[in-house]
Amino acid sequence: MDIQHRHIEVFRAVMTAGSVTGAAALLHTSQPTLSRDLARLEQLLGYALFERERGRLKATARARALFDEVERSFQGLARVIERAQALGRDEDAELSVLSLPALSHALLPAALATLLGEHPGARIDITPAEPPLLDAWMSEQRFDLGLAEQATPLPGVRVEPLLEADEVAVLPAGHPLAAHARLALADFNGQDFISLATDDPYRREIDARFAAAGVARRLRVQTHSAVAVCELVRAGLGLAIVNPLTAHACANEGLVVRPLAVSIPYRVSALIPLHRPAQPLVAALVSALRCARPQAWRQSA
Repeated sequence: MDIQHRHIEVFRAVMTAGSVTGAAALLHTSQPTLSRDLARLEQLLGYALFERERGRLKATARARALFDEVERSFQGLARVIERAQALGRDEDAELSVLSLPALSHALLPAALATLLGEHPGARIDITPAEPPLLDAWMSEQRFDLGLAEQATPLPGVRVEPLLEADEVAVLPAGHPLAAHARLALADFNGQDFISLATDDPYRREIDARFAAAGVARRLRVQTHSAVAVCELVRAGLGLAIVNPLTAHACANEGLVVRPLAVSIPYRVSALIPLHRPAQPLVAALVSALRCARPQAWRQSA
């Protein structure tokens, strides 16, 4: 059977228009040409699709059943075409992001506002995780993009620096040291101090700096969460040193942020899987993340 696509188009046009004349107008062709194509389709099928009554066409039951199937096929094709065009415009794109909780709280919101303003049809799935789970999932190529601090090389992952800034001090509003424009390590001597957990790399570096300076703090509370550190400081339980992203995101009534007289660099990196199908929106989000940093921060080279 040699039924061609144009035969189905002719049949659909006749069913839609209700006449050969109307179908010829829809297809921008002549009535005799269309009549020949329709007759050829009936010949190939081996049964009549229309009854001819006084020059008019009346669809048979077989024609109506065939038309239902043709319409379902054309509607499906239209959806395929619409989806293909949308993918070209990055519409309905889905982007999966694996992020440290602190970064999903303090860095991602502003960047996503920019991204979704440019790609309103995009959908973002954010999963918070801490190392070593974050490192393992990125190595397994489970996510389109990862966000981490001081990222170390991972198998199957490209590490791309995003930004660098200095750690900052956070103090309860009204604390005497809040009057200082900048805090030296010696200012923390004898002060109640809220720390990150002992396995946090920034906790280890901060402790080493104080030890080298001979400054003794009263370590009262520790936690894995930088957001929790800020809230504990706000409650008046002590001072702390945290990353500037979280500090500035949490700074409002009851909490003040001050720079340190020493530089303790804080770095954020993008983790891009090398063996996962490329997602076009990754580059757009990375760009938005870089632009989301405060202007005073210096970008990593």
